[in-house]
Amino acid sequence: MKVLAINASARKEGNTNILLNTVLDELKKEGIQTELISLAGQTIEGCKACYKCFKNKDLRCAFKKDMLNDILEKMESSEGILLGSPTYFSDVTANMRAVIERCGFVGRANDYMFKRKVGASLVAVRRAGAIPAFNSMNLFLHYMQMVMPGASYWSIGIGRDPGEVSKDLEGIQTMQSLGQNMAWLMKKLF
Repeated sequence: MKVLAINASARKEGNTNILLNTVLDELKKEGIQTELISLAGQTIEGCKACYKCFKNKDLRCAFKKDMLNDILEKMESSEGILLGSPTYFSDVTANMRAVIERCGFVGRANDYMFKRKVGASLVAVRRAGAIPAFNSMNLFLHYMQMVMPGASYWSIGIGRDPGEVSKDLEGIQTMQSLGQNMAWLMKKLF
């Protein structure tokens, strides 16, 4: 079994990365393979509403000038998908929004290709705005008919400067419980 984690932060080694790795560490303890993709330094364009994915039905986006099709391929070959984004203005980053839009269209066009995979999300936040970002990612997972584990609280870690989220003990414990619950659920399903 494998979980693909997508870090939509502009900071490759920032707070979102710390939170994602905390979840991934729990999965590794349970023998689950993990891979983390960082979108830092990348530009992923939003959906162009061309609907070619509905015509082609080839599990890929017709727009091939960025890394989105590589992400789709890795999502397709994973049993679990973990999304992580910081929130700056009460929602996910532009790159996460683009991943959601384009993977959502391709997923729908191909008989909900992520159906029954295990999906989870987490947010790094300075103070407020985490719930809208958390909802954006979870609504995508739900719409794609993925199975979502819970955690000991909403999967949110608080910290502004890189590394500061490590001081949020409740946030770290929440990520650990998310990883444990994700591993448990994957073992039940697969």
